Amino acid sequence: MGFIRRFSRLAWLTTRAPKLPPLDLYDVCRSPRRVQLGDLDELRHMNNGAYLSNLDHARQELVVRTGLWARLRAAGIYPVVSAQTIAYRKSLQFGQRYVIESRLLGLDDRAVYVEQRFVVGGEVYARAYVQGRFLYDAGGTVPMEALVEVTGVDPVEHPVPAWLHDWAAQVRLPGTRQPAPSEWG
Repeated sequence: MGFIRRFSRLAWLTTRAPKLPPLDLYDVCRSPRRVQLGDLDELRHMNNGAYLSNLDHARQELVVRTGLWARLRAAGIYPVVSAQTIAYRKSLQFGQRYVIESRLLGLDDRAVYVEQRFVVGGEVYARAYVQGRFLYDAGGTVPMEALVEVTGVDPVEHPVPAWLHDWAAQVRLPGTRQPAPSEWG
C-alpha cells in the first residue's frame, strides 16, 4: 500500500472514525472498503501485504469507536501486534467492495486477541486472528492488570478459546532481553 494511500486512510481515521456511531467493547466493527489499484499484486488480486495493512486500519477504527483509543492514550499506552495468522479463502479483485469485520475476543495473562474477517456479500473471503501487546509511551510492557483497569476488558466474561492459547504458545518468540539466534535445524 503506497504512502499516499496509508496517509489518507490515517487522516480518515483521525477525522471521520470518531464521528461514526460508538460501539460497545465487544461489538463487531464493520469497516467498508474497496480494493484499490495499490492493493494489487502481479497476479491482479489483492496482495497479502495489503490484507495486513487493511487489518491494521480496521483495528484502529475498532479501538477508536469503542472509546478504547482515548483511554489508552490518556494512560500513555499504545498497542502493537505481537503475532497474527490469516487464512485466505477467495481472492479480492480490483474495484471489489468488501467489509472488514473486527471483534475483540478477549485477553489472557499476556495479550489481547482480535478476530477479523474480510467479507463480501455476507461470505467470508479471509479470516485473521491477531494477538496484541500493549506498551507504555515511556517504555515497558503494560501489565495485564493495568490494561484491564484502563480498558474495562473482562477476561472472565470473555475467555479466549483454548486453541488460540495453544497457537500463541506455539508462535511465541523469546522476549527482547533473551537471545533469539537464527539457527536452522
